[in-house]
Amino acid sequence: MESRKLYIETYGCQMNVVDSEVVAAILLQHNYQLTEEVNEADLVLINTCSIRENAEQRVRTRLRDFGKIKQQNSRVSVGIIGCMAERLKEQLLEEETMVDLVVGPDAYRDLPALLQEVESGQKGINTILSLEETYGDIRPVRMDRNNVTSFVAIMRGCDNHCAYCVVPGTRGRERSRDPETILRETRDLFDNGYREVTLLGQNVNSYQWENGKQNMTFEKLLEEVAGIDPRLRVRFATSHPKDLPDSLLEVVSRFPNLCRAIHLPVQSGSTSVLERMKRRYTREHYMERISAIKKYIPGASISTDLIAGFCGETEEEHQQTLSLMEWVGYDFAYMFKYSQRPDTFAALRYSDDVPERVKGERLTEIIELQMKLSLESKQRDVGQTFEVLVEGTSKKSENQLFGRTSQNKVVVFPKGSFSPGDYAHVRITGCTSATLIGIA
Repeated sequence: MESRKLYIETYGCQMNVVDSEVVAAILLQHNYQLTEEVNEADLVLINTCSIRENAEQRVRTRLRDFGKIKQQNSRVSVGIIGCMAERLKEQLLEEETMVDLVVGPDAYRDLPALLQEVESGQKGINTILSLEETYGDIRPVRMDRNNVTSFVAIMRGCDNHCAYCVVPGTRGRERSRDPETILRETRDLFDNGYREVTLLGQNVNSYQWENGKQNMTFEKLLEEVAGIDPRLRVRFATSHPKDLPDSLLEVVSRFPNLCRAIHLPVQSGSTSVLERMKRRYTREHYMERISAIKKYIPGASISTDLIAGFCGETEEEHQQTLSLMEWVGYDFAYMFKYSQRPDTFAALRYSDDVPERVKGERLTEIIELQMKLSLESKQRDVGQTFEVLVEGTSKKSENQLFGRTSQNKVVVFPKGSFSPGDYAHVRITGCTSATLIGIA
């Protein structure tokens, strides 16, 4: 049977990156080959995100480009997969006439059969969510470019139902993956030269595997993965403040290769806003968890997610977010204006009543403060020496390499004799708000 070429474009979170690798693995077993050139492709898939309206609009804009390709070559099939497919289902086929295939995050095994339907002139669709699917038995086709760092999904779905979030509706209930498949995948990565993995889950700390007599908690899984080899760095994301016990921080403190970087989304510094968001913690509880991180893992970097202008947010509540940022001293943050998403609790129960102008002004204040905090964080590192995992060549100079510290800070330094995958001890000589500059 003639081999066909597959082009995948991925939007959104790190979990979508892993899902694209799973999709590639499934289709490569059915006579497809990956291509990085969309004009060569027989099948074009867009792995989509629904977390904000802007993410979906980017996909719709990209579909116009793929529609032009399809006009020139009628043999090309175009598919939407991932969260946007799950959210809109048949509506996508009606609104986007160039789309042949709509597949949700739990239906990727069905892709070969759905593509046969497309070849026969029909539209292919499967958006059924699963209570069991983890794709744990599938070995993803690595699509990263550096062959040094990679992601390993350890669970899928989410049970938190935060008021603003579409994830429980687009990715289904929370379920954990068999730990043996996680360990096997991670060992394979290390044996193939990878030197860093990030364990992924929408709420990664709530990982829990039970099968007969076996009971694997997230803390125990971290110990097992860290024990594969001390030369393998291990990160994890994303943590929820309600699931960050001292016992987990104690495990991180005991293993040098468990990275000294904790991503702990806060979303807002106001307890009243957090209550409306259905986040299930208070400002005080969050601050207590930050204090615990600094106690158990001195020198750890802390990053977060922040939403400006959630429903009903007052100026006082916004100022509480700014004051919390100052108190924590975040090293990095993902910062967004609130974007109301259909069918969420907030969309059904609240009024999106903060004017767009005010949202924009508050987001600007958050970004400006974070740039100051990021610069201060980098300045504190000047004069110190860090172990840096080399990831590749700097975009600005072939004579410079870049890598990251255990604290997840990017460092640029002269190439010397180092190569990607090496560890280098780099003395920091300068910085910007985004990057450390050093000498090995």
